[in-house]
Amino acid sequence: MADTLTYIGRRLIQLFLVIWVAGTINFIIPRMIPGDPVQAALASIAARGGAQSIDAIALTKVWNQKFGFDQPIYAQYANYWIDISHGDLGVSITNFPQPVTQKIGAAIPWTIGLLGVTTIIAFLIGTFAGALMAWPKSPRLVRIIAPPFLLLSAVPYFLLAILLIFVFAVILKLFPPAGGFSPTTIIGPNVNSVVDITTHAFLPGLSIVLGAIGFWALGMRSLMVNVLGEDYIVYAESKGLKPNRIFVRYGMRNALLPQITALALALGTVVSGAVLVEAIFNYPGLGGLLFGSILGKDIFVINGIVLMLIVTLAIAVFVIDLVIPILDPRIRQHS
Repeated sequence: MADTLTYIGRRLIQLFLVIWVAGTINFIIPRMIPGDPVQAALASIAARGGAQSIDAIALTKVWNQKFGFDQPIYAQYANYWIDISHGDLGVSITNFPQPVTQKIGAAIPWTIGLLGVTTIIAFLIGTFAGALMAWPKSPRLVRIIAPPFLLLSAVPYFLLAILLIFVFAVILKLFPPAGGFSPTTIIGPNVNSVVDITTHAFLPGLSIVLGAIGFWALGMRSLMVNVLGEDYIVYAESKGLKPNRIFVRYGMRNALLPQITALALALGTVVSGAVLVEAIFNYPGLGGLLFGSILGKDIFVINGIVLMLIVTLAIAVFVIDLVIPILDPRIRQHS
């Protein structure tokens, strides 16, 4: 019991250390973006036709004071952590005075819905396909279909996205080219909303799935090849067990642990969104919001989104560290 508490204590210290280091980098990087964020926000307001009667010089001074940009960098850094400790991520500069939490909260469901579903689908298909690729008794059709998917894994998501838009939206006109839903749709718990949202999410989701299947398949294939040489596989075959049972219970089951670890890490990064894919499809998720915030130098929104990614990924790793020793006694014995 004492060893377990010590282990958890070490992992908690590592968790907070990782969050602090990554959070510090998160504070520094957006402030290194060239240009003044306040002037960029005022330029955006002027472009929307809302700055005819605004004294830009006076407003710039007021906003710099309000957002703390007139303070020394160490004071900004201290205020950054103080605000985070109170759960305050600040307000959007380009959409003042909208809170950052409100902008992120509106985008999270879209990203989790798209990235969460596509990650799990790609994991299931890719893992099973990779296991079949390594299995000597798998159907010949698997070896014919697998290479194209492996080839697609080398193509970036955003290139697949452009290709899918050209084929399915421009030429065949089967799916909408962009957006999360139609402008005339009133989003609610009804069939029309579900169909409309699913239709708009199909192409961005397909680009992510096609690009990720090969990654999961290659990983599982390597793991399965290593497992096939183990003594328990030979023993199971010598007992005359059915090939399907050996494949699932002795092969896939023992090769899955590293894949599950990778899946947990992938799900931990879901909130970051597929930035370029969401930007290309103008999808209302966190990736598109982050892309627009970087272009508009909206520092507090950038900090909020990246901080959420840092925390979720750090927690995912922490949970993995606690769960894997339970799943695999060999790790628990050496921890």
